[in-house]
Amino acid sequence: MNTSNPELTIVIPAKNEEGYIGKLLESIRIQDYQPIGRTEIYVADANSTDRTREIAQQFSEDLRIHIIPGGLPSVGRNAGAHLARSRYLLFVDADIELPEPSLVRRSLEVAKSQGLYCATTNIRCPQGSLMDRLLYGGNNLVQRLARYFKPFATGMYMLWDRNFFNEIGGFDERIAYAEDYFLTKQVPGKRFGVIPGYVVTSNRRFRKMGHWKAARLFVRTALHTWDTAYFYKDHKYFE
Repeated sequence: MNTSNPELTIVIPAKNEEGYIGKLLESIRIQDYQPIGRTEIYVADANSTDRTREIAQQFSEDLRIHIIPGGLPSVGRNAGAHLARSRYLLFVDADIELPEPSLVRRSLEVAKSQGLYCATTNIRCPQGSLMDRLLYGGNNLVQRLARYFKPFATGMYMLWDRNFFNEIGGFDERIAYAEDYFLTKQVPGKRFGVIPGYVVTSNRRFRKMGHWKAARLFVRTALHTWDTAYFYKDHKYFE
């Protein structure tokens, strides 16, 4: 019987990602995680007007693809998590790739062996400028150091113990920027890990926002770690 995988569910928030989502799903398809073909994958689509949904469905022969309604990333992630029945949830952004075929398997092995509630990995931007690479390198360093203060992980790649994720209420859908950090900072440091390896992303975030605006937002968010009201303000992230 071709039953679904009770260990893992993958959730991908997406909107107009026709240029990226095929690459992501192909990198998921070739993961050496044995039950990947039985793993439920929810693409939470926020009313895309391009071929995002069509391209995602093209992988249905090898992957268990489900298209569900989405919205802002936090809304889409919660929608997929609500449908999940597995032990772990893996949230990935639609514009990344998993270049290492062992990443999903190793993430689960580490999470189980160390009893982690949340795990992430490093981010690389090989096609970006020197500044792009430096900023993502800074992000990776902060992720490693943050477990000693308040854990930090970006929504690009986040593996969660589903019971703990539900216990803390999932993503706060009122937050438009840094909802991923707002959630991960609730994880006890000893239950947070950074998996060796990396995902690959583009530099489109920096092209859209500019390097200095992105850096300022990042620093200000870190400085307001203990100021809950800061996260509910409009930081014009999606403008």
